[in-house]
Amino acid sequence: DKRLVAYVVCGPEAGSNNEDGGSGLAGALRAHVSGRLPDYMVPSAFVRLAALPLTPNGKLDRKALPAPEDDAYARRSYEAPQGAVETALAEIWAELLGIERIGRNDNFFELGGHSLLAVQLLSRTLAVGLKFSAADLFQAPFLRDLASKIHFRRQPSVPEVISVQATGSQPPLFFVPSGLGDCSYVLSLVKEMDVDCPVYALPWPPFKEVCPPTLEGIAAEVVLAIREIQPRGPYRLAGYSSGAILAYAIAQRLLSLDEAVSFMAFIDVTLPPNLSKLSPSQMVREVVLESLDFLDDESFEVLERFAGRSSITQLLEKAQQIGAIPLDRDLQNVGLMYQKSARFHMALQSYQVASLPIEIHQFYAMEPFISRRMQPDKQLDRETKRGWDLVLNARAIHAVPVPGNHATMVSNPKNRRVLARAISTALIGTSK
Repeated sequence: DKRLVAYVVCGPEAGSNNEDGGSGLAGALRAHVSGRLPDYMVPSAFVRLAALPLTPNGKLDRKALPAPEDDAYARRSYEAPQGAVETALAEIWAELLGIERIGRNDNFFELGGHSLLAVQLLSRTLAVGLKFSAADLFQAPFLRDLASKIHFRRQPSVPEVISVQATGSQPPLFFVPSGLGDCSYVLSLVKEMDVDCPVYALPWPPFKEVCPPTLEGIAAEVVLAIREIQPRGPYRLAGYSSGAILAYAIAQRLLSLDEAVSFMAFIDVTLPPNLSKLSPSQMVREVVLESLDFLDDESFEVLERFAGRSSITQLLEKAQQIGAIPLDRDLQNVGLMYQKSARFHMALQSYQVASLPIEIHQFYAMEPFISRRMQPDKQLDRETKRGWDLVLNARAIHAVPVPGNHATMVSNPKNRRVLARAISTALIGTSK
């Protein structure tokens, strides 16, 4: 997992890492830069060095920079976890954050936590019967405070649902994962939204190995989870990129059950084109290469050539060698993630998009996103309705521009705030 680490050379007058109640230099530096930089630019660790390591040519020797130890993080004075909930929570934090000892005064985000790790934390705690929302974590990031908000729950009979915002007077808003099965975008986005409703993220259900999943089948399983939370409609759904086609299939399923769908938010979602059928192995390769489109031309061309004559395992190893996948990522887990995403895209490939009696809010990126994997004649991405007027009445599509391209409209904090406000406004408008 990638983390931002600062390496600091300073004089003895700066004090040690263990002063000031355990926070020391790391805590002081984090407090200083936090007031001047956005959250995503604040290092999670501050490593003190006597001098920066140099190569024989006098350049920084990055390979010689040491990995952060426990005292490189902004630690509080240590107090052992108390009770079963704090102890269980501390063990999960230690595993996720890679820190040996977690105290009840420690702060999840000051120790290097971020939205992706927060999603994993919510999933891990649900698996052992501990329930809290992402909003609880953002509001109470200290272990002792978060533990006070947690309660035990029974094991559900349907796929797990992540509670992002637990309370509100309006009907819930349900988000689906991105095309890579990632729900972390939901946490960052909802944190910026101003809505009076519970918000949930709906992970994909387990895909059975014996037969390929269909989008209709996935939607039917997810609807079971939705109806455990909200037995009757009207329902409100949202999604980002190709993953949001599942939200459309969920709406189709709910309408077939005579339920109402009152709100559908598409975040830059293009109508799926009629794709030529790909084999499962070809689909995995496509998903891997598309996710690594951010690489420079030379590195991407190396991977693209290598992909044609290698196994998926070899392709991922090559990607890790050239720095496209962090060295500390478990390639077996990465491979499983890509395989599951490929199975979803196989289901997407065979899905027939029907015309439904619903309205959609299409929050489209104002800047073009040029992908090496995109065919030159694919023009739907550049239209504000993203092709959905081919299956829906044009008056049923409310197109709203958002600054940035397909990726930065969500990843850039400034653009994400605009997107969050736009979704909040649309949601409030449909509640009247």
